[in-house]
Amino acid sequence: MKGFSTKAVHGKTLRKDPHGALRYPLYDSVAFEHESARDIQLAFEGRKPAHTYSRITNPTIEDFEQRVNLLADSLSVIAVSSGMASISNIILAIAETGSNIITTKFLFGNTYSLLETTLKPWGLEVSYINMEDTDRLRRSINAKTRAIFLEIITNPQLQVPNIKEITRVAGEYSVPVIVDGTLTTPYIFKSKDYGVSVEVLSSTKYISGGATSVGGLIIDNGTFDWEKCPKLEDSVKKYGEFALVSKLKREVYRNLGACLSPHNAYLQTLGLETLSLRIDKSCSNTLQISEYLETCEKVRSVNYPGLKSSRYHEIAKAQFKGKFGGILTFELENKDMCYAFMDGLKLIKRATNLNDNKTLILHPASTIYCEYSPKEKKEMGVSESMLRLAVGIEDVEDIIEDINLSLAGI
Repeated sequence: MKGFSTKAVHGKTLRKDPHGALRYPLYDSVAFEHESARDIQLAFEGRKPAHTYSRITNPTIEDFEQRVNLLADSLSVIAVSSGMASISNIILAIAETGSNIITTKFLFGNTYSLLETTLKPWGLEVSYINMEDTDRLRRSINAKTRAIFLEIITNPQLQVPNIKEITRVAGEYSVPVIVDGTLTTPYIFKSKDYGVSVEVLSSTKYISGGATSVGGLIIDNGTFDWEKCPKLEDSVKKYGEFALVSKLKREVYRNLGACLSPHNAYLQTLGLETLSLRIDKSCSNTLQISEYLETCEKVRSVNYPGLKSSRYHEIAKAQFKGKFGGILTFELENKDMCYAFMDGLKLIKRATNLNDNKTLILHPASTIYCEYSPKEKKEMGVSESMLRLAVGIEDVEDIIEDINLSLAGI
């Protein structure tokens, strides 16, 4: 069996280019011609594999999806316009008014906002629990529970849940587990092997190849029987194991218009080719920087699963094959000191994103969590003295020198 990097470079092409191009072309087109009226009818009905309109399917996007599908060893993949689009689409596909989603408050700020302020008013019930408490998880599951949703590595709290234990409990009640794999990708964490039903992620991050484009992915691992999801019963009768992807493609994804642009799909296909190289470098840099920060007197604490001092080190080591992701957090004395440190940096950029090729720094409490009250921030594990460092692929000595000089000036 070919390795991850070989698969990422060569992919699995459904249709060969007529000109023999080694790189699948960019089909930046909206509509596609058909030979006859009957042909276009069959295409719209899904009875003939053909593209009709790029909001629904497109050859370049399909090529990107097939490459991710190969890397994840999954049943099917749908590429969407952003990571948030992947989360909203999957929830709208499986849940309805009155149904319940079990999750945690250790979520990316926009994900929490989607659940709490966008979907709750439409009648979605959201249960927030500590994912480390499996007894509480059992008690939270009821007849209306449609999914358990969590991040593989929480951002920015950097909690690492025991995924196998969570999927084991979920399996007892026939509830799908949906994970956000933005910080890991299938290279670090193969969610199918841990019993995960669906993985969503922002391909804007690692996969895009250096913040070249915005995108998202919905990966159906083929591990869940969608007949057990009331909203998908009719789809199961028509499409069997492809019930979820059919529900999305033929209704939710199509109707919401959350399509990825062909140009972004092309760029992200390029990003896949160097994914493993960039992740290896980023993870190596992050570990060295976190170890350095632990030695700095002005740094109150450092949080990174790769550190032996982390309470999540052993579970992360087991789940992620010795790689621990490309972000860390650390705490200074107070918010003013955080701001002074950020302003003193010369190489590291003050910007919001993760897994860019450049190293980026952010004060989460005043940016992506700025809309929440102090009480809510505390419940979400976000303090005013926390800084998040998303580590790039520069020479690690240069990153550390920039940190050292800025610390010396505060």
